[in-house]
Amino acid sequence: MPLEALVAWAWGGGGAGARVGLALSSWLPLAPLACAFFSARLLLLLPPTTSPDCRPHGTPNASQAEDTGDTGGGGFANASWTLPCALLRTTAVTQWGLVCSEQWKVPLEQATFLLGWILGYLGFGSVCDRFGRRTAFVTSLVLSVPLGFAVSLATSYAMFVLTHLLFGATLAGAFLSLYVGRLELCGPAHRLTVTMLSGFFWVAGELLLPGLAAACKDWRLLQAAVTLALALMALCWWCPSLFPESARWLLATHQTEEGKAALRSLAEGNGVQLEEEQLFAELDNLSEGEPKYSSVWQVFCTRVVWKNSLILGFTTFIGSGIRHSFTRNLPPFGPGFYFAYFLPAVSEALALLFLCLAVDRFGRRAALLAGTILTGLSSLLLLALTQYLESWLVLSFSVLGLLASQAVSALSVLFAGEVLPTVVRGAGLGLILAAGAVGALSTPLLDIRDSRGFFLHHVVFASFAILSVLSIMLLPETTSKPLPDSLRDGEEQRRPPLFRPRRRSGRQDHLPLLAARPGGQHHPYDPESYARLVTATKKMRLGGQAVSSEPVPKEDE
Repeated sequence: MPLEALVAWAWGGGGAGARVGLALSSWLPLAPLACAFFSARLLLLLPPTTSPDCRPHGTPNASQAEDTGDTGGGGFANASWTLPCALLRTTAVTQWGLVCSEQWKVPLEQATFLLGWILGYLGFGSVCDRFGRRTAFVTSLVLSVPLGFAVSLATSYAMFVLTHLLFGATLAGAFLSLYVGRLELCGPAHRLTVTMLSGFFWVAGELLLPGLAAACKDWRLLQAAVTLALALMALCWWCPSLFPESARWLLATHQTEEGKAALRSLAEGNGVQLEEEQLFAELDNLSEGEPKYSSVWQVFCTRVVWKNSLILGFTTFIGSGIRHSFTRNLPPFGPGFYFAYFLPAVSEALALLFLCLAVDRFGRRAALLAGTILTGLSSLLLLALTQYLESWLVLSFSVLGLLASQAVSALSVLFAGEVLPTVVRGAGLGLILAAGAVGALSTPLLDIRDSRGFFLHHVVFASFAILSVLSIMLLPETTSKPLPDSLRDGEEQRRPPLFRPRRRSGRQDHLPLLAARPGGQHHPYDPESYARLVTATKKMRLGGQAVSSEPVPKEDE
């Protein structure tokens, strides 16, 4: 594919330092975005001077578990857990008295914040495909600043919920546009590494948040500090060189001149020698005229792209939704806030490290299959044997399931980005990430009912995990493959055999008529043998009528 070759050349032809600098510009914004996302957990926890659930101080409701979040958006701590004295002294819970009979408003606000992320994924995904990745990123950042300050200045619970919902939508838009732009900037050999390393910056933001909260002490100051970081990022990333527009998207939508300029800028930034006549010769075949945009609704008219998107959306939904089944078992082993906060973050970093080391070696499909099987088995074992297992085994299976589910979520999103065509990658990936946020939405919805229905939730998601194992086998393999740019390219992706040799010679099809000799070499091409084959075929078509056995003329071949 000429377009893939051009992008890979412009990205990988120069020095490693230039590539790292370009990748860093797409990684660094994830740290303040993670702080903004996870700060919602701290804003809705009880300070140590408030008694949870109208009970004597220090006796949290152990039946309600603290959940954790991921890059797809999900998971918050339940209001029955208190903050350490070193962190916030006042929160939104104390601001509006969200305890006792009003405690149901806490998970309601958490669900509303996640709903904002879902709306942001859906809305800004279409913006990415229509106006570009950079435009969507800058726009979402600029909008997040006034909304973030509005959250910190909220004068009522209703205003807090509404502004927080809109704030979450803009954060989702920034995260999605960053992800898509980063994926399209690098070549096939670097896609996995660049994407997974970005996850460590998200984890770093999560780990740094308690320190920022300890410095602020007040929930309004914490929200303002997070918003200020977003404002500084919006000012810096206004420069096009830090986050350039995707040349792949420009060329795929037939914006040829703009695509050439973006590709030229990327190549020169990486120190690549520019030979325009040879480099852009293939691009002259692109149609001129008005740009051609595609709608996400066109995905529903396809067969292969729609199937792949449905499967990966399902696995992302499972990876985020089933996490509550594992984090619910963590508080008894470490009732303090820090254990339940830092353990999931560390396990996510380990999951990303595992994906970096294993996925290119074994393939996307095999790694996703293994992660889903581990998730389902861990969930089933906890579901059936928790009351019979030793406490250390319960903790081990919970951590294993948590790590596997985080790996499934991260790999599913990357996999989806590689099977979705460029012309609809923004909106399609927005649907995938929204599916993950819907799965995480089950946690605050359960908390509204005081965790009633948790057993059914556990059974349903464990069953879904086992069911998804069969559907993953229908996916294509995208390791070291070019990204599809048009819907036609996406439809040409085919499912390879599940078990096959690791290395195959090229992309040639298996031709039974050209069988290999015992020595391993193929028969040479024989025109006379081919002519006899054509003659025999004609005899079969003519019902046995005599046909001359002389060599067939060239036009009949």
